[in-house]
Amino acid sequence: MKLPFRDTYDDLFRDFSWDIPDKFNIGKAVSDDWAQREPERICLQHFDPEGKHLSFSYGELSEQSASLANGLRAIGVHPGDRVALLLPQGFETVIAHVATYKMGAIALPLALLFGAEALEYRLRIAGAKVIVTNAFGLSRLEEVRERLPALEHVVLVGDDDKAGTIAFEHLVKAHPAVFEVADTGPHDPALMIFTSGTTGPPKGALHGHRVLIGHIPGMQMAHEFLPQPGDRVWTPADWAWAGGLLNALLPGLLLGVPVVSSPAQKFDPHMAFRIMAEMKVRNAFIPPTAMRLLKVVERPRESYDLALRTIGSAGESLGRKTYEWAQTALGLTVNEFYGQTECNFVLSSMTTLGVSKAGPIGKAVPGHRVAIVSADGEVLPPGETGQVAVARPDPVMFLGYWQDDKATEAKFVGDWMLTGDQGRMDEGGYIEFLGRDDDVITSSGYRIGPAEIEDCLLGHPAVQLAAAVGKPDPVRTEIVKAYVVLAPGHVPSDGLAAELRNWVKTRLSMHEYPREIAFIDDMPLTTSGKVIRRELRQRSVLEATGS
Repeated sequence: MKLPFRDTYDDLFRDFSWDIPDKFNIGKAVSDDWAQREPERICLQHFDPEGKHLSFSYGELSEQSASLANGLRAIGVHPGDRVALLLPQGFETVIAHVATYKMGAIALPLALLFGAEALEYRLRIAGAKVIVTNAFGLSRLEEVRERLPALEHVVLVGDDDKAGTIAFEHLVKAHPAVFEVADTGPHDPALMIFTSGTTGPPKGALHGHRVLIGHIPGMQMAHEFLPQPGDRVWTPADWAWAGGLLNALLPGLLLGVPVVSSPAQKFDPHMAFRIMAEMKVRNAFIPPTAMRLLKVVERPRESYDLALRTIGSAGESLGRKTYEWAQTALGLTVNEFYGQTECNFVLSSMTTLGVSKAGPIGKAVPGHRVAIVSADGEVLPPGETGQVAVARPDPVMFLGYWQDDKATEAKFVGDWMLTGDQGRMDEGGYIEFLGRDDDVITSSGYRIGPAEIEDCLLGHPAVQLAAAVGKPDPVRTEIVKAYVVLAPGHVPSDGLAAELRNWVKTRLSMHEYPREIAFIDDMPLTTSGKVIRRELRQRSVLEATGS
């Protein structure tokens, strides 16, 4: 499953082949297999703001996950049951994941940022039997628990005296630290992650145990042949998101690289640099929105004792300005990569092998076949715009949407899985992300992708975050409207709006500049840090109709 060491991308792509075993269990692979060889090897480290950092070994993970698996079995959890995990980054979250996989149950990671309705929707659709959460998650759950008849047990982390719950610590301590791992194959279900809901109601993407194997080539490509001596992984992304879980946590554990966790918080750029410095993080996965927020810290290399070797970024287009800022401010070229909940980590950059450009995401990760296709699945030539598509079979590809065969079928044209993302491939095989199908703006006959406009706006010193959408217009079909969050020290004004319009007009083209600009205090984001353009489009429609 690992990449062979090669000097060129072409050789790397040519010489890689999948080696998928007949039997594979994520839980065993990320705990027991290492514990049998090196039980004292550190697998997890937790950052404490007061400096009381903690470490956790593979031996401890193996034993405590076995105890929890026995405890979950004792309360009636069986293979195939859904176990929801509503927890922040931390040791207990990993123990719960590993125990669930070992049992042959299906892990359902959920973000603590979810409101009660979003939480109810996912738990109800998935039919979760058990949820593992903390006091904060319990407060959200209590609002909707009576409407979740399938939910039988609440396992509570950090508090053992709440009525109607079972203490996590009790389940671990009361059961033996030996567990016979379920006899799972690579295609057996292991994990359900709901899509982020940027374009419609979230759907539960069901993955097999093979999904972890499928992520290893991308992880190694984005992080320059990870693992190297001293490597240590951290991400601010919630482990409930495919990015945090599958682009950082689980691949790091499988490859024997310590993974750093940090307390849940609103992203703070100064704290992020402090975490990376104090924990000697060498390999960071930082989504584009967080990368842009890091730019408020002046001269970070002089202010913090950083040990960074690689930075990967994915979730949206990073943009030329942020790419160039990282080179100057951090002395590193960000390796941008691409995927989605249904089929992740299929494109990547790799600076050491010369696969890196400002603008395009990168090239196909070895082991994956990615193309730009038309609506009917025809592969388009270089330079033409179409949908980014991934060919099946592919170990990283989802098994299907939970209890939604119609939506699963609609995701494919022949053997191509359609991502719903617009893109272009150049003659060299680089793929440029242009935006979601629903995000493309149609104005005066032009089809305009929002990413280029947003990247241009982000180059202005007054702009911290930006999103471009189409606003209905009786003459042009749509006009480009930009929503902007200003950088500290700048205030909204008509003059600044005119300056930003001209900034784009003179740098891109007359048909792409935003005819309207709205200054907002907060950008609507999913839990994975993606802009919810659907919400902004709805806002612009209401403005256009006067509703």
